[in-house]
Amino acid sequence: MSTLSWQKSSYCAQGNSCIHIATTPHTIHLTESADPSGAILMATPATFASLLSTLKKETPRG
Repeated sequence: MSTLSWQKSSYCAQGNSCIHIATTPHTIHLTESADPSGAILMATPATFASLLSTLKKETPRG
């Protein structure tokens, strides 16, 4: 497997709590900057798009 090219989230401020993303044609890889070689979440592009859509939805306030 080739080496992944990681990119830091554009929403990340300065510090150690950032999300990094790397893509391949069939997989989206996510990790955190505090431990980039630790846990890596992998998802298909469709599953990742669904996750982003869910996170962007406004939650109802009661």
